[in-house]
Amino acid sequence: MIIKKLPLGPIEANTYIIFDENSKEAVVIEASGDAQKIKNELDNLGANLKYILLTHGHFDHVFALNELKELCPDVKAYLNKEDEKLLEHIGVQCGNFGIAGVDVPKIDEFIDENTKLSFAGKEIKPIHTPGHTKGSMCYLIEGELFSGDTLFFEEIGRCDLPGGDFSEIENSIRKKLFTLDKNIVVHPGHSHDTTIAHEIKYNAYFGENSRY
Repeated sequence: MIIKKLPLGPIEANTYIIFDENSKEAVVIEASGDAQKIKNELDNLGANLKYILLTHGHFDHVFALNELKELCPDVKAYLNKEDEKLLEHIGVQCGNFGIAGVDVPKIDEFIDENTKLSFAGKEIKPIHTPGHTKGSMCYLIEGELFSGDTLFFEEIGRCDLPGGDFSEIENSIRKKLFTLDKNIVVHPGHSHDTTIAHEIKYNAYFGENSRY
């Protein structure tokens, strides 16, 4: 399994391509910017894109979704329904950061923890982790966790935007993520990778050596 990280878009949110060399199937997580670059990477791999999975509805993670769907018209995009309202106000989101808005991103299906997804014979486990937004999702594929803006290297997602809630993100991280296998690699929505073990020990908010 190959994982390609592409920091893209207005504030360089990480888009991930997960590619299976044997089946040639791929999954894209986020559509943060430069849809043509994402498509070019898929083409270079010879990939058959199966899903576009979104971790939440903030503009920097869906900025290029409509364009990517135009380039890959047979592929469905998934989001948790709790974040549908955020997409409806994407123009306001962009304006708050001084960025020109885009059309409301088009979602094909809503996803929750009961949604059954797989690619190349591998289970994709959706994990609902509210706190950064009401509909924040993480996706676990074998030993790789794609955490969106819920969990970062020694940090957590901000909770002061609409839909954010500190007590919810604490519950999500402590009870849903920190209970996972400690060897799991965490691929966040911004910056670089970490592991569950590292965050249990060093996370600034909820780690054993927390600063807050």
